[in-house]
Amino acid sequence: MRPLLILPLLALSAHAADFDVLIQNARIADGTGAPLVIGGIGVKDGRITAVGSVTGSADTVIDAEGRVVAPGFVDVHTHSEKICENPVVENFLRMGVTTIITGNCGNSKTDVAAFFDEIGKTGTTLNVATLIGHGSVREQGMGGRFIRPPNAEQLDAMKKLVDQAMRDGAVGMSTGLIYVPGSFARTEEIIELAKVVSAHGGVYASHMRYETDRIFEALEELARIAREARIRAEVSHIKLSGPSAWGRAREVLAWLDKARAEGLEITHDQYAYPASSTGLRQTIPDSALEGTREDYAARLDDPGQKGLIIERMKKMLSDRGFKDYSYAVIARYPKQPELNGLNIREAALKVRGGDSLDDQIELLLDIERQGGGSAVYHSMNEDDLKVFLAHPLTMIASDGGPRRLGEDIPHPRSYGNNARVLGRYVRDLKALTLEDAIRRMSSLPARTFHLHQRGEIRQGYWADLVIFDPDTVSDPSSFDAPHKYATGFSDVLVNGVPVIRAGQLTEARPGGPLRKMVTAL
Repeated sequence: MRPLLILPLLALSAHAADFDVLIQNARIADGTGAPLVIGGIGVKDGRITAVGSVTGSADTVIDAEGRVVAPGFVDVHTHSEKICENPVVENFLRMGVTTIITGNCGNSKTDVAAFFDEIGKTGTTLNVATLIGHGSVREQGMGGRFIRPPNAEQLDAMKKLVDQAMRDGAVGMSTGLIYVPGSFARTEEIIELAKVVSAHGGVYASHMRYETDRIFEALEELARIAREARIRAEVSHIKLSGPSAWGRAREVLAWLDKARAEGLEITHDQYAYPASSTGLRQTIPDSALEGTREDYAARLDDPGQKGLIIERMKKMLSDRGFKDYSYAVIARYPKQPELNGLNIREAALKVRGGDSLDDQIELLLDIERQGGGSAVYHSMNEDDLKVFLAHPLTMIASDGGPRRLGEDIPHPRSYGNNARVLGRYVRDLKALTLEDAIRRMSSLPARTFHLHQRGEIRQGYWADLVIFDPDTVSDPSSFDAPHKYATGFSDVLVNGVPVIRAGQLTEARPGGPLRKMVTAL
């Protein structure tokens, strides 16, 4: 740990020394990556009004007792479209997250104004920004899920949806190019919509078309979109998925650094686990999923079409370097919740009495026929994860969402992502410094997504603040037992109001919609 600096006494008049909250005896990490300093922080009317050796009266005085005080963490990749059903989102607060960005991977509410209005009426504990999801826009604009480009009228309707979303405060547009219907879109379609986002100063965040050994094809597409739309681009949850892709993390980063040197603004985010989580339908070829569930069922009822689907599934599996689906663990299957926590091979044995590859495929096809489910995919390598984590432009983002204790067997990232970085990768493995890890969680994401006056401890900035003990912070949640809150965070403030105080959840709901400032056209 670097030597601590002592901030000079901040001159305050007796009449101007009152605060709503006064934090004393803190080791301050300001979010920029600068060394820790010892001092205090004064908060008034939701803003940071004093930083240094601060004195004065306050309604609430918090003695940090030498713990670290940092800007509240900004999670730029969440799936929280249903946040109004769980507005407390304690799982985020307990790992220091005070601002989330939802609408990722091409899926979002298409009426951003109505979404924000609902959040405002419901009330929430943290700040909520959103992207507009290309997949959701495509399905609405084209009236369904089709393997073809939109016609001129449909593309115009999609542009209008994106433009209105940006005017209503979306911070950018996301794509999910492995997901139907985004996977049906050609690059030219995405460029036209990205141009609309660019005109508003927004960002293009992409779950790219490939995260396998074809990742460089996906990166080329991302670069083309960024170049032709003249837009900032963000690689969502950078990873190498499947044994056939492992070991190429340095090549991927070198490619990105070269693109940046050529003038493209590209950043990326990452979660701190060697496993992903998404729908089980991702094991099924996209062409089988075009249209409605009835269309899908009809294809399965046709022996010829079903045979081609099974053949494609086996090839997809082999291309990624897997022999079967035992790397996929069911997280949520409403039709048969007793299968939650079992991998596909185990579930096939339980349901079908056999665990052959054909049995596993039949189970996957039937799960989708019955409404679908989700899984945790143990398809990544921690060596690659650590290489990506070491890069200075890697932001920390969970790819999680609001969780209720005990519900399903979800990925533990929704409970422990930020704490895992601070505990395992900073304290235990020393893969990066504490100050830099905090920068990746605060000022870097705030600047990347243009969240003004957030992400730093600076006078005039919003008082989103977290207090934690770097010696004890940890993520007790695991893949087998995910429903455990992160530990080590004693206090969390959102917009100057304590939502976690001395380890206890308060009744305050000071969060709400976080709209991007509209850029004049």
